Amino acid sequence: MIYRAIGIMSGSSLDGLDIALVEFHENGGKWQFEIQQADCLAYTPEWRSKLEQAVTLNALDYQLLHTAYGHYIGAQVNAFIDRYDLHYKIAVIGSHGHTTFHVPEQRMTGQIGDGAAIAAETGLTVVTDLRAMDVALGGQGAPIVPIGEQLLLPGYRYFLNIGGIANLSVKDRVYRAFDVCAANRVLNLLAGELGREFDANGALAATGEVNEALLEELDALDFYQLPAPKSLANDFGTDRVYPILQRYGGRVEDRLRTYTEHIVRQVARALETDSGYGAEQQLLVTGGGALNGFLMSRLKQVLKTAVVVPDEKLVLYKEAMIMALMAVLRWREETNVLCSVTGASRDSAGGAMWLGTQA
Repeated sequence: MIYRAIGIMSGSSLDGLDIALVEFHENGGKWQFEIQQADCLAYTPEWRSKLEQAVTLNALDYQLLHTAYGHYIGAQVNAFIDRYDLHYKIAVIGSHGHTTFHVPEQRMTGQIGDGAAIAAETGLTVVTDLRAMDVALGGQGAPIVPIGEQLLLPGYRYFLNIGGIANLSVKDRVYRAFDVCAANRVLNLLAGELGREFDANGALAATGEVNEALLEELDALDFYQLPAPKSLANDFGTDRVYPILQRYGGRVEDRLRTYTEHIVRQVARALETDSGYGAEQQLLVTGGGALNGFLMSRLKQVLKTAVVVPDEKLVLYKEAMIMALMAVLRWREETNVLCSVTGASRDSAGGAMWLGTQA
């Protein structure tokens, strides 16, 4: 079977809305893929502010934003379809939405971006709320990308995605994955102190020095002592980590260098929990952090396993690609979230499906 699907992702780093058109080929349970078109649509300052402030809104204003953001996504998808002449060529859309609240210990997770609004705007079948079923089953609802790693990316034992939050997957007899630490969200906040959106290529961090006392305090945060499966909400970086970095003060470059080292150290510690960790294995790194040359150089210096950065399209759009795959799997009523990763009571075919065409 051949499926052409659109995947949509808005990450916690708030750099923009990722949209990817992916063609999937399935034959006897074996999957292949091609990312045919992809764009990252930067948020306007107004939309960035709205998404940042979503968790502070009252119930009515939150729901109004949920609806408005869904119509916004739908309009962006329509423009994407027009731009690449994709009319009548799309089977299904998988939209992750933008995570606001994530409290899996109370069986709740929230992503805004109303699926009904997207379906109404596009006239296409849309799958949203991809984490909700897993959380209802007692899981962390995160990470959810391992199903795509398992089906689409054979040959690697480890997968590291460095976005607003860094997460690690370990492909073994029992597939494991978990959030590692806050990443680009914190680095971007630090770069913002110098009036920059981000530290391009890690150039600022490369000129700094490690503050050992700060690094020790960061490494002692209680999240790192928890066993997997475990996941982080966006506010871990903004409300727990960043205030520590502010309290130490000093040169921004030194704090960027220290936090980069913190990310490297936490990734190394996470890998060391795997009995198969060693030089014969490969780690595939994706997400915006994979384009941070200084961070990548430090990972290559510290880690025992080979660090592989794929082509830029896969680096930037892996998560959007997997949202498209998850929508296809939901359409096929097949598993798209793995309980071995999240800690749920069983695997699930998660996602709410919205039909944009008249039945």
